[in-house]
Amino acid sequence: MTRRFLLSLAIGLAAPRIAAAHPHIFAEARLEVVSGDDGAVSELRNVWRFDDMFSASVVLEFDKNANATLDPDELAEVGHTVLESLAEYNYYTTISENGKSIKVAKPDQIVVDYKDGQLLMMFSVKPAEPMPLKGKLSFGVYDPTLYTAVDFPTDDDLAVSGATIAACTRHVVRPDPDEVIAENQASLTDAFFNDPTGTDMSKLFATRMELSC
Repeated sequence: MTRRFLLSLAIGLAAPRIAAAHPHIFAEARLEVVSGDDGAVSELRNVWRFDDMFSASVVLEFDKNANATLDPDELAEVGHTVLESLAEYNYYTTISENGKSIKVAKPDQIVVDYKDGQLLMMFSVKPAEPMPLKGKLSFGVYDPTLYTAVDFPTDDDLAVSGATIAACTRHVVRPDPDEVIAENQASLTDAFFNDPTGTDMSKLFATRMELSC
């Protein structure tokens, strides 16, 4: 059950997700968008810290030697599980370049740690195609099934790094759920019934960082 719960984070098993109208897993996140010397986005650095209940369930499942914590090999197994599973969901990463959606390449690894009763995941993803810093760019992290709630506690948790990208104008957008529902009620209803396990419309609710370059 707990392994299935962990995989729910990544691959969305149908049974629990169809019944889910609200998040079951909660994570606080930090996203740092980095520019390279070529004037393009080079990588997106992620840190996710999960809630105590979910973290405890992962320990119960992956703690093979029953020492009430996760040893390096056990942490590596968690990271590998999520690395393979999240590919289907673009690693919960949503990027757009002047309105065009951009995919990300598979990261080399997802580093997992367990500190103070909470599970942490750290990894970097790169745009799957060149992404020059021109026009309007948008970056966010969200679960399209809404099973996992990814929250950025402060606007500073959506950051930029690099001389080129620092010259862009940065704006953090935190959508009001009531306003999103009121403005997109018909579309959201149709999207849910067409695919109740997850819809791209859920990104309307996601906190994101917009850059004008």
